[in-house]
Amino acid sequence: MHYVTVNENQRGLLFRHGKLQGLLSPGRHLLYGGRRAELILLSQPVHSPSCGLETLLQCPEIAQAAAVAEVPDQHLALHFADGKFAGVLPQGKFAYWNILEKHEFRLVDISRPEVDESVPAYVFSEMPGSYFTRVDVASYERGRLCLNNRFERLLEPGTYYFWKRTPVKVDVSLVDTRLTQMDITGQEILTQDKVSLRINFVCNYRITDYVRSFTEIDDFREQLHVAAQLALRDYVGKHKLDEILETKEEISQYVLQRLREQEKTLFVEIGGGGVKDIILPGEIREIMNTVLAAEKRAQASVITRREEVASTRSLLNTAKLMDENQTLMRLKELEYI
Repeated sequence: MHYVTVNENQRGLLFRHGKLQGLLSPGRHLLYGGRRAELILLSQPVHSPSCGLETLLQCPEIAQAAAVAEVPDQHLALHFADGKFAGVLPQGKFAYWNILEKHEFRLVDISRPEVDESVPAYVFSEMPGSYFTRVDVASYERGRLCLNNRFERLLEPGTYYFWKRTPVKVDVSLVDTRLTQMDITGQEILTQDKVSLRINFVCNYRITDYVRSFTEIDDFREQLHVAAQLALRDYVGKHKLDEILETKEEISQYVLQRLREQEKTLFVEIGGGGVKDIILPGEIREIMNTVLAAEKRAQASVITRREEVASTRSLLNTAKLMDENQTLMRLKELEYI
């Protein structure tokens, strides 16, 4: 014979000789005749180390005081306590004491990975990441959604959630819709007169078909890069070094025209582009610098001689005026003195 005290936030499971007899309410209870009490907290799920949940729920007092959730296969249950999200329950049977708090459960079908709009977004901030995947599509992006390796649809900018515990494999690839720059650097190309050049080229492009560029082309960016390389080689190989240096703008126009011819097949729109740099070999650069210096010296010599002629002509005109006018001659003498 002994006494047991049950607090307000507790309940007591009454056992006699190991068999569940009932539920003890708050207060002081006298136990005798092989009886014992197992105290449990009302804030915890309905459970007991001495018996299973089904046995506990067979007791009418426990069944009346408990809220039960049965979660079938390919479902999850959103658990709310007093209207606040308390967690997520996987497949199985669960029971919570409906005494201090009111417990509610909302079943969610996860046979399809896309989260239904009826599920409030705020619950994912409290849910373990093992249950869902979050995908953020920025305002300048589009998302290509594939289910079991098959394209499903295009995702507009926004935030999307997908269930993980589903047999369907989910893949989302993001594509940038902005004008994108592509650099082609350090292309070693031989001119028609066998001079090796290095050309840096840049162009801008924008994807026009986000789906077909993904499903019909293997790495469209690499193919665009190769197309620009081939166009550069084709132009430079047909022209001499002097022609290339004099018609730099024509190279850009030729390459852009060749790229625009492939816009439909690569599902892109070419915005613009041009040659950034033409890098000459060291010995050719020295020769070009020597020629340039010689040209500048010749121009300087011509200018010097032109000024000398102008000065001599001016002196001759002055002499003629002084010879014809003695007064001017006398003024010049006085000015000199």
